[in-house]
Amino acid sequence: MYEREDAGTRRRNVDARADVDAWFVQEVLPLEAALTQYLRHNWRDRDEVADLVQEIYMRIYEAASKEFPKPTKSNSTRAFAFAIAHNLLVDRLRREKIISIEAVDDLDVLGIAADAPGPEAQIAARDELRQLQRAIDRLPARARAAFVFHQVDGLSVREIAARMAIAERTVVGHLNEGLRMIANILYSEVSERRADP
Repeated sequence: MYEREDAGTRRRNVDARADVDAWFVQEVLPLEAALTQYLRHNWRDRDEVADLVQEIYMRIYEAASKEFPKPTKSNSTRAFAFAIAHNLLVDRLRREKIISIEAVDDLDVLGIAADAPGPEAQIAARDELRQLQRAIDRLPARARAAFVFHQVDGLSVREIAARMAIAERTVVGHLNEGLRMIANILYSEVSERRADP
């Protein structure tokens, strides 16, 4: 009953995905510092900011995969990203109003299954971490240091600038360079794996 994809359809899907990937690397990833600052300012739990940024990225990518954004003067990638960030925070607030986990002593009462990943998911996660570590190791020294300070240690741009004794603008440049390079490295590895049968 299912129609088989022909080679032309498959090629168009791969090309569309490549276009979304390239757009994401060039237009969305450089917004990380601004999105992080927005979330730190508007969300009370700073420990969740990194996870929120990743969820924003996921929502942006999924939306772009369904309908590739066509930027206009009134519809920029930045506005799109911040609209998604705003909607995510609103969704989180709505969920919190429904039930507060802290108000429930026994989580079994809620009937929530444990979120512990299975063995396959753990292996996949370790493999992804190794790939990310290899990509980070390939960064230039200054970009690598700024990236680790920001993503691993959770330091702000101002704190990184003070620690590295450079201007904040330079830190942002290093962070953008690091993100672009990591995305390009990881994307090229995924493309190579797809190309190899």
